Amino acid sequence: MLDHPLQELDDWVMYFSEQELPVLRHTRRQIESARENMAHVSGKALARIILQDPLMAVRVLAYIQPLTGKRLHHDVTTIAGAIMMLGIEPFFKRFENLVTIEDTLKGCPPQALLGTLQVIRRAQQASHYAYEWAVWRVDINAEEVTLAALLHDLAEILLYCFAPHLALEIRGMQQADPQLRSVIAQEKVLGIRLMDIQAALCRAWHLPDLLLKLIDDEHADHPRVKNVVLAVNLARHLAHGWDDAAIPDDLKAISALLNLSEEALGQRLGLAPPPPAGEPDQPQ
Repeated sequence: MLDHPLQELDDWVMYFSEQELPVLRHTRRQIESARENMAHVSGKALARIILQDPLMAVRVLAYIQPLTGKRLHHDVTTIAGAIMMLGIEPFFKRFENLVTIEDTLKGCPPQALLGTLQVIRRAQQASHYAYEWAVWRVDINAEEVTLAALLHDLAEILLYCFAPHLALEIRGMQQADPQLRSVIAQEKVLGIRLMDIQAALCRAWHLPDLLLKLIDDEHADHPRVKNVVLAVNLARHLAHGWDDAAIPDDLKAISALLNLSEEALGQRLGLAPPPPAGEPDQPQ
């Protein structure tokens, strides 16, 4: 485990690239179960498993990209497309004996695993929101937007897995000062922004250019990128509860993106907070 910041961006890329990316224990169990029923497993079913796990999704995308140049004239930008190209049986041959996040962080402070799982849960929630809004917007490919939201905080997950002490130091700074922006905390601890590490990793791993654009907040004026950014922001703020001060602004921006009133947004997309304990739901 890395316990000190590295000097250069290339050092971070090399360090993370040398690691075997672990997956959730639940993901490994689901894949092993599917393997036992291989003859009846569909590509869509495998994609649903993978799209719940950011690191598994990256492993599949990174593996398939070098193969696309030999067979296709375009990038594979979805997990479903990657599995279709690879094939069910070759997928199971390539991805077996997967190392898990839980095993990787064994022996680390329990806060390291908890922090990793919290970031992944946030990514799952963001991908769910992104998909719902992409469908509502009749996006040209809702899974691309879903995948981008799932991978938006990839570098943070990697930091928790392979440099947990540094990740926890950043979290501790933000807990001590809730007004401290995450990029400022990252620069103080790491000397670099996680988004810069992430962009460099995406290029080093030959992930699709479209995906790199969709997870880049600097392109947030584009509706598809804005869809991703707003989903990520809402999931991050909801981790603090519905009383987070940023949520009203989130809902206003989401309403504008979807051309819905905030009331309709809550009703149609399930974003309205539940009624206080002891108060029944209002009749429809």
